[in-house]
Amino acid sequence: MPNNYFKRGELYSVINSVAATAVQRRLQRHFREAGLEITVEQWSVLYHLWKEDSLSQQELCNRTHRDKPSITRLVDNLEKLGLVERKASEGDRRINRICLTDSARKLQDTTIDLANKTMAEALIDVSKDEIEVVKKVFQKVYDNLTREQAVTEQIFN
Repeated sequence: MPNNYFKRGELYSVINSVAATAVQRRLQRHFREAGLEITVEQWSVLYHLWKEDSLSQQELCNRTHRDKPSITRLVDNLEKLGLVERKASEGDRRINRICLTDSARKLQDTTIDLANKTMAEALIDVSKDEIEVVKKVFQKVYDNLTREQAVTEQIFN
């Protein structure tokens, strides 16, 4: 039997990212317990803006691996919460830049601490070597599944 053979239940678990879902649920619980009114999805957008503020919605799509309607909804909700604002791009007024507000900047340290706490809980008894193996495997899976897509996009764009 080849080493990449999966039983139906094992494949289902991989595809549905059971572990990732558990991490997201725990992080969401930590946000609620801290009195933060943001979702993990919203936090992922803020996280990328903390790394580089004033990104276009398309750049946020690319960095978060979400589609345009999802990013639009997330940005709309973050805007309602007063955490981001849309600003027209100086170079192309058709492009909106998503910019952090002071309120969002104040959340950065607290939410990063909660994310680190969540990962520490998730990685109890997991060695650095095991983490490296998982990272390499997931990178290979990602590369395998996006390589053809990237070539196709280059041909048609």
